[in-house]
This record gives sequence, C-alpha cells and structure tokens, in this order.
Amino acid sequence: MVEYTLNLDSVFGSLADPTRRDILRQVAVGPLTISEIAKSYNLTFAAISKHLKVLENAHLIIKEKRGKERVVQLSPQTFKGAAEYLEYYESLWNQRFDSLEQYLKEEK
Repeated sequence: MVEYTLNLDSVFGSLADPTRRDILRQVAVGPLTISEIAKSYNLTFAAISKHLKVLENAHLIIKEKRGKERVVQLSPQTFKGAAEYLEYYESLWNQRFDSLEQYLKEEK
C-alpha cells in the first residue's frame, strides 16, 4: 500500500508541471527522440533531460536506446493505475451526489 501511494505521489507530482504534461501529450502520439522533444521548447537540453528524468522516475515514460539516440515513449500501465485511483473517487463522489439528490427530493 505504501509503495502504491509513493508511486501515485510521484505520478501526480510530475503531472503538476505544464512542460512535463506537454511532453506527455507529444509522446502520446508516438515515440520521439529526446532531440525531437527538445525542439519544441525554449529550454536547454539539460532542462529537458531533467523533465524527462522526473517522468521516467514516475514511470510515466520509458526511454530506450536506439542506435545513438534515446527514444521516449509512454508507459501506459502507470496511467492505468492513476486512472483507477481517480475512478474510485469519481464513483465515491457520484454516489454521494446521488444520495444528496435523493434526500433533497424526499424533503420536498
């Protein structure tokens, strides 16, 4: 349970940054090299590498070496875990709103 929570902390923490969310949006279309990702930003290559490291540590991306380049792609399993976590709370709040709606109808 603690390991799962720690992973969610790193996932949601990494998603807090707009640059990292945009990087994820780009690699969602398909794998990209680090150089291709860096072209989209007015940041140093080192800054992009740091963003990628945060995403990699959160297991949101996978980097693999292809020849001389590193290719970045999404790690869908991590997104599935985060989505399941959010779906639980969505279901919980939907139940509470349904109960409130029912209560208000009965009060009329």
